Amino acid sequence: MAEVNGAGLAETNPPAEGFNVNTSDPEAIEIADKVMEAMGGRAAWDNTRYIRWNFFGRRSLVWDKKTGDVRIDVPADSATYVINVNNDQGQVMIGGEEITNPDSLTKYVEQGKKIWVNDSYWLVMPYKLKDSGVTLTYVGEDSMQTGDMADVLELRFENVGFTPQNKYQVYVDKNDGLVKQWAYYSEASLDSPNFVTSWDDYKDYNGIKLSSSRGERGMSDIGVFDSIPHEKVFTLKPYRFN
Repeated sequence: MAEVNGAGLAETNPPAEGFNVNTSDPEAIEIADKVMEAMGGRAAWDNTRYIRWNFFGRRSLVWDKKTGDVRIDVPADSATYVINVNNDQGQVMIGGEEITNPDSLTKYVEQGKKIWVNDSYWLVMPYKLKDSGVTLTYVGEDSMQTGDMADVLELRFENVGFTPQNKYQVYVDKNDGLVKQWAYYSEASLDSPNFVTSWDDYKDYNGIKLSSSRGERGMSDIGVFDSIPHEKVFTLKPYRFN
């Protein structure tokens, strides 16, 4: 366990390259480090290899954190995306037909990456508080929908992702250091959020904590694995986990 102080935790949770250290609040950074520790610690997160989940019952994803390979199955569209989010390459099948036209494939690979960016952020955002392009501000203390008190962090983005104009306010429970609520703003200039959603039902998955409940919606089929049959999973052929 790392030392429970700003300096000790900061040493074990260095920021990603491009994190806006100079414009972020030191208090916000310290709270972000405590969140990482409460989630299982930076080493456990860095050593996590494969994550599987179902996003709100709409689609299932498998992500290889080490290689950047991602598989997305969307039953409603009879679609499968097998892409690499690091090099923007991949294969896509829509309605049972593989996309072979280069321009169309580029478009669908980008669409798959947008799905992964969105769906993974809804699952693992607490691990990404010190990501590239992020500026963290300490807003202060506030009560959550549950009535419990939280430290509120604001995340703004610069030259990163598909929606850098967004901002989030993240509510960190003062008792256990876990993110228990977030407020989403489609534009950083907005004073009122588009929505506020709780983060509940935390469980340990192979050394890291993940929350499945988002108010009335949630993630399911969450799994974290050290190994899977990689060549069978990251292909357009159907695959079902046991």
